[in-house]
Amino acid sequence: MTFRSLSSIVTYLNDAAAGAVVIAGSHAAVYTTYLTAKAGARAAIQHDGGVGRDQAGVGGLVWAENLGMAMAAVSGRTARIGDGEDMLQHGVIGHANRLAVACGVVAGMPCRDAGERLRATRLPHTRPTPMSETRGLYEAEAGSRPILYMDSIALAKPDDHDAIIGSGSHAGIPSAKYAQAVGMKLALFNDAGIGVDDSGIAALPLLQRAGIAAATVSALSARIGDGRSTLHDGVISALNAAARELGGRVDMPALELARMVARME
Repeated sequence: MTFRSLSSIVTYLNDAAAGAVVIAGSHAAVYTTYLTAKAGARAAIQHDGGVGRDQAGVGGLVWAENLGMAMAAVSGRTARIGDGEDMLQHGVIGHANRLAVACGVVAGMPCRDAGERLRATRLPHTRPTPMSETRGLYEAEAGSRPILYMDSIALAKPDDHDAIIGSGSHAGIPSAKYAQAVGMKLALFNDAGIGVDDSGIAALPLLQRAGIAAATVSALSARIGDGRSTLHDGVISALNAAARELGGRVDMPALELARMVARME
């Protein structure tokens, strides 16, 4: 096999990532890039997450460059987020850092060809310093459900089952299992530009079947990978039926919906 590490999301990377060109379905924001670098990747190709507000979806490319790691991102218009295999088969490069460009990786190149070029790059010179995602209480009123923020839905805990969660995660299929395990009152995600096969909002019908209200905010309105931005800046772009029944609607500020649901009995 050409590449030794394919992954739906970088959370699943294992020892096979060390020294490999990693193709992962996670967005290419800073923290997800950190996880790839922490795993010892030689180079990486991740998803552009719709690019979005402040270009957060590809924010990890410059961070990786400063670390000495070549990195590129496939366009969300060409491959499904959360699906490394689809990126390899169908993805087309949309962004590349200078170290990747030095290997011959350019926008418009098939992901597979870019991965081949990146095999020639040297291992990063600097190991990343420890980094963590954030999670906390956004606000809570007496007698109301808490509104929480977390940069990844993977940070949700069993005690959050009655909470409203503003997550920085995309609403691709891998995110659904984390929300299903908790069963929160309302889950808010980033839509990662929605993208091919509506992959950026694919969790919504899955969570509907699990009885969980869920919605996404537009990647243009909030920074992907930033739960506080989901709540503070996000504008609703898609909802499942359960979220609509709670009063949600497209173009509604995410925080307005969160506060409304928090006050419901």
